[in-house]
Amino acid sequence: MISTPEKITILNATTAFISMISLSRSKNTARTYQNGLDHLLAVIESHKINPKETTIDQINEDVIIWLSDSLKNQSPATERLYLTAASAFFEYLAAENLANINLPRVRLLIRQRARRPGIRLPQFPKDAIETVIERITAPDIKLYETEQEKLRLLRDRAFLVTLADTGLRVHEACKLRRGDIDWSENRAIIIGKGNKEAVVRFSQRSMQLLREYLAARSRLDGNSGRPLSALPVFARHDRGAGKSIKAMTTTTGRNIVTEWVNHLLGPEAAGTITPHSFRHYFVTRVLQSSGNLKLAQELARHQNIAITQRYAHLSNDELDQGYWQAFEEKN
Repeated sequence: MISTPEKITILNATTAFISMISLSRSKNTARTYQNGLDHLLAVIESHKINPKETTIDQINEDVIIWLSDSLKNQSPATERLYLTAASAFFEYLAAENLANINLPRVRLLIRQRARRPGIRLPQFPKDAIETVIERITAPDIKLYETEQEKLRLLRDRAFLVTLADTGLRVHEACKLRRGDIDWSENRAIIIGKGNKEAVVRFSQRSMQLLREYLAARSRLDGNSGRPLSALPVFARHDRGAGKSIKAMTTTTGRNIVTEWVNHLLGPEAAGTITPHSFRHYFVTRVLQSSGNLKLAQELARHQNIAITQRYAHLSNDELDQGYWQAFEEKN
């Protein structure tokens, strides 16, 4: 005899689903799903259905229509997140045989009703980034009194130029090991986003700054008792690290950007440049110098060329020049 699953309330079903998500996904993902299902429960209540008393088998795919209608005043991105959470919840109900759900209809309703998020052009202060790089690499810069402060300066300028000239994400740069870099070919093999192996190219100036930093660090590296190839490229130089060679964290990487932007551009520039701004700068430079979208995609390691296409827009200088030619220059 086939046993039927015990009927549970809508509220208990959502609670069980979130518990499952919390065990298998990140805290941020679980929080997003929780927000989505809280909204879903409110929508169900607005249709005179009590989630605490009504059993889950009494709802169907029409809830997606109610949910979609309730989200029209939200941003397209929020709408899609909440609909994704609801879709995952319905898949859970079907998999656990808690309700008779028509999943193809759920997916069709979402495709028909969800708005597409608009494509936003990456915003970053190109001129400000170039000013930061120019000033921190100036030959007369000597903002240090101790050996540790000198190491930090050499590390920081190598780090910022590496971000600008390689397109590395901040966590990728922080995970770099000396053995990852082929110093004769000016490239490194990394494990990037999605746990995929990738080749990253380095400019001559970034390689030169890395060599200067690592040469100044040679005594510490030599006393570490570890193979040089296993040591991080960018190490901590603070009291907590002492004389040990410990890899920088992504928090340290972000702090480096924040501190130097504040120091070189002034407090008014605080928050205008992040580590990812350097990646935007990198992709835009490749596109504007080559005009090759596929090349930029490969160098930036974008899986989808649509991501790279966000950068394929005219610069302000090009727009100004085009406007002048069209309206101001005499024929």
